[in-house]
Amino acid sequence: MKQVQVHGKSRPRVVVIGAGFAGLWAVRTLAKEPVDVTLVDRNNYHTFLPLLYQVGAAEIEPEQIAYPVRSLLRKIPNSRFIRGEVREVRFDSREVVLGSGTIGYDYLIITAGSETSHFGVPGAAEYTFGLKTLDEAIVLRNHILGCFERADHEPDPDVRAKLLTFIIVGSGPTGVEFAGALMELVKGPMRKDYRTLRREDIRIMLIDAAPRVLGSFPEELSAYTARTLESMGINVLLKRSVSKVTADGVNLGHKMFIPSATVIWTAGVSGARISIRGPIKNAGAKKIGVLYSLQVPSHPEVFVAGDLAGIDNHPLPMIAPVAIQQGVAAAGNILRILRGKEPAPFKYRDRGAMVTIGRNSAIAVLGRWKFRGFIAWEIWLIIHLMNLIGFRNKILVMVNWAWDYLFFERGIRLILPSCGSGREGSGCVTGARHCGM
Repeated sequence: MKQVQVHGKSRPRVVVIGAGFAGLWAVRTLAKEPVDVTLVDRNNYHTFLPLLYQVGAAEIEPEQIAYPVRSLLRKIPNSRFIRGEVREVRFDSREVVLGSGTIGYDYLIITAGSETSHFGVPGAAEYTFGLKTLDEAIVLRNHILGCFERADHEPDPDVRAKLLTFIIVGSGPTGVEFAGALMELVKGPMRKDYRTLRREDIRIMLIDAAPRVLGSFPEELSAYTARTLESMGINVLLKRSVSKVTADGVNLGHKMFIPSATVIWTAGVSGARISIRGPIKNAGAKKIGVLYSLQVPSHPEVFVAGDLAGIDNHPLPMIAPVAIQQGVAAAGNILRILRGKEPAPFKYRDRGAMVTIGRNSAIAVLGRWKFRGFIAWEIWLIIHLMNLIGFRNKILVMVNWAWDYLFFERGIRLILPSCGSGREGSGCVTGARHCGM
């Protein structure tokens, strides 16, 4: 297998796997330092995952939350990007194997991210829609719009009911936000476009085995969220475990079956699958066990950051702020080693959390302060716009939000092919579970 030529050999070579939040911030931290950095990802763009659910709910366009990696690296002269699928990481020979060859490294930062976890529920992997990648969001949008198109002229009431029942499994932030966004899509443009369908024909259900929604938030904010969702017309079913998913719907336990053509799985995530040849410790949820310095114990030149990092007895949420801070910390420790210093332990600085529920409604925890309702919604809008990468993207998202807010209208309701999953060799697919004709 050929060796991919990357920079010269006079300076330490740092390879970063993954162009997510952890990977990008690691590369930024290494900018202008005496190292050569190679960033590897299967996609040539970075996805702003906190707004991914809005693509699935036809609120914003996919390209408005994606930004070209090469554009982000223009002002980082010691960096290079390679688009490719990582086949294997070899610790002993210090190589990253791609489909097109191998890349040698002196230091490695693995930030491969996470993927949907179905917890072994029969049929969940085959018959549910995920919401972890841009391609999944596009396929989900196509499917939802296709269900409305078919239901509009479906004579069988049972089939129509199945097409118009949308089940979201998981009442964490993604599940809550998507449920609210989908209901606003239904109450706004869909109600106007599909005049033969009655509002009461459409059911949106949020299901979780947990005793309350948003279990990581304070109880009073969780209760407020549940009340708000119910007032919007979303049926919240708690303490209900999904035992099986089929092409026709979901089983709750052994006695309850809900027919549905659309089951969205947001119930959990685990570390992304990556083949590693070398000793690693499994830290649960497919995470790689690391020291507090984010180093792999058996290979101190290898760091893991973001959703894939598992620190013993120190569980952290799999969210963007954690990934960003760990990416910066991992890169900083490489620089400390190069300067002859000891790596520093990672310390997460919790700057709060927030979830939007719907129009004028959100919750936020910022330090010891708790917000809900309109104020929290405004905070959510401002912070997400500030953190969205790319000035053009900020403007377009802001315009879409304003248009939706003022006119109860969404212009992103096109059923278009979803071009590839970002994997090498993939082509255009329309989604095997698409409800359209």
